[in-house]
Amino acid sequence: MPHPFPQRQSGFTLIEIAIVLVIIGLLLGGILKGQELITQARIRNVANDFQSVTAAINLYQDRYRALPGDDLGAAARWTATGSTTTSGNGDGTIGSGTAGTPTYNSNTDTEESRLFWQHLRLAGLVGGATTTGAIGTANPPNAASGVTGVQNGAFGIPGLVICSNNLSAKIAQAIDTQFDDGIATTGTVRGATGTAAGTTAPTLNYVDDGANFYVVCKAP
Repeated sequence: MPHPFPQRQSGFTLIEIAIVLVIIGLLLGGILKGQELITQARIRNVANDFQSVTAAINLYQDRYRALPGDDLGAAARWTATGSTTTSGNGDGTIGSGTAGTPTYNSNTDTEESRLFWQHLRLAGLVGGATTTGAIGTANPPNAASGVTGVQNGAFGIPGLVICSNNLSAKIAQAIDTQFDDGIATTGTVRGATGTAAGTTAPTLNYVDDGANFYVVCKAP
């Protein structure tokens, strides 16, 4: 005997499924847009770091006729909080200071690549504590959870270079494109995977595979 009332089928209607799909699409679009905005903000911040350090170097040299970190007169000029200021050796490079040839990400407080930051802080050209030692000479962090630093020569670029590490391929290539030719192996901006900034020019361009992170170095 037929049922007196028609039975409703369980499940979603086409309209309900369409609404759900639209909502999912909007959520995914918002997430992707948010990620892109974060990446663009990081690119701007890293680019600003390079520009700010370049400006600070030029201002320091104009004011004191010396390179920060290498400044032979720093100790006579300033007294750091709680201790004396360490001078560089005055040879005109971020190089053979009190502890060998320094790298941009050195952990040795007496190396000129670390004294560089203390001298700029004592001059009021960058922010941060001026205490002698690990705090006053610490590298400033960058927007990619890495650090910014300086050294003498990197990736075949001669002279003083500014380096920033832990950069995704997208950020690294954007920085290279903004300041140079967008190619990791040539020009005044170069980069390589890892954290070391050696003297040999890189042989591979940026590869955005989600796994590679780069150190990028630039001439001031």
